[in-house]
Amino acid sequence: MTQPLSPSWAKSSYSSQDGGNCLEWSPASAIASGAIPIRDSKAPSGPILTFSTRSFAEFITSIKADAFSD
Repeated sequence: MTQPLSPSWAKSSYSSQDGGNCLEWSPASAIASGAIPIRDSKAPSGPILTFSTRSFAEFITSIKADAFSD
């Protein structure tokens, strides 16, 4: 399937409204393609990284488990 030409982007509810280090993802594109597109919210015209749904789920699970803290 093809992705929409102008995907709708969403930020986490944990993201602050004043910028910061935020990632956005496109839920509709993820449903249509089976892959998760991610971009930097501070650079919306920058590159888009795409992850498999499995890789993205493992990433979120690791974040919730605090696997990336020092």
